[in-house]
Amino acid sequence: MMNKRMILLFLLMLSVSVLLYSQEVIEEIVAIVNDEIITLSQVKEQDEVLRLMLRAQYQGEEFQKQYALRRRGLLDEMITQRLLLQEAKKQDLNIDEQMKLYIENIKKENNIDSDAELIRLMREQGTDFEEWKKMLRENIMKEGIIVTEVNRNIVLDDSEIVSYYKLHPEEFIEPPEYKLKAIYLSAELIGEEEIEAKKREIDSKIASGEDLAALASEYSDGPEKESQGDLGTFKKGELEKTLEQAVEKLKVGEMTPWLKIRNGWYLLKLEEKKEERLKPFEEARKEMEQKLFTEKYQKKFVEFLKRLKEKSYIKILKPNPLDFS
Repeated sequence: MMNKRMILLFLLMLSVSVLLYSQEVIEEIVAIVNDEIITLSQVKEQDEVLRLMLRAQYQGEEFQKQYALRRRGLLDEMITQRLLLQEAKKQDLNIDEQMKLYIENIKKENNIDSDAELIRLMREQGTDFEEWKKMLRENIMKEGIIVTEVNRNIVLDDSEIVSYYKLHPEEFIEPPEYKLKAIYLSAELIGEEEIEAKKREIDSKIASGEDLAALASEYSDGPEKESQGDLGTFKKGELEKTLEQAVEKLKVGEMTPWLKIRNGWYLLKLEEKKEERLKPFEEARKEMEQKLFTEKYQKKFVEFLKRLKEKSYIKILKPNPLDFS
């Protein structure tokens, strides 16, 4: 089942496709896939869908990188999607229940009470509900044929999982974990002399037995002021290097000296520590199953797609259609 973020991206993708589908365009055949054609206008439509979908996920240079990468393989991806849909129709897959579940989940995740409200919201966005539902049906059918021809043919043997665990123990080592309390003094809020005075005052109170949590509530300039000094729990590699190196030397209950970072000073106390450990087999099992399943899925999907292409008629008339548009 899709999570909320993916549902919203899915709605965006389908809505843009429906909107572009209705625009009047000059047709030019780019490829032939069995008894269907892919036109230049359809490629342009999918290019715009791709651009908007990636824009919702990435920004700046990363967006440009992802867009350029995905755009190069757009026609091949369209051919693949056309082949999957044709095969699903050929096998006459029944996806009525999946359709119902998808739509109900979309309504639930977006706090939509009824089909009528969903239709109204789509109409306000300029999207025709029936056309949108048709495209949704096609997407579910493509997912269905992959499940039928690929997923159901994947078998994970217990011996494979055990062997993987023995051969790759480094993948299941959990790093040390530190739970910390802290006082933070910001160099941006007060001057150096005032900071030094506060540090001496805090050190004196700690030496006399005062609680770090109470002192954090009184002195800290960061969110620790509200959390009574609780900084959080961090795994090795998550803390700033200066802080981590100091924390690694502590025993539970001990404190670091004042540590200078870019914008101020930290005083840290180690509340709890979990040592590095190797996850037990059963705890790591799901992770291994997912990894092995993904590896087999990728291999079997490539094999299935190769068979599908071999038995199909595919003629590409414009290999790089967007280069000339």
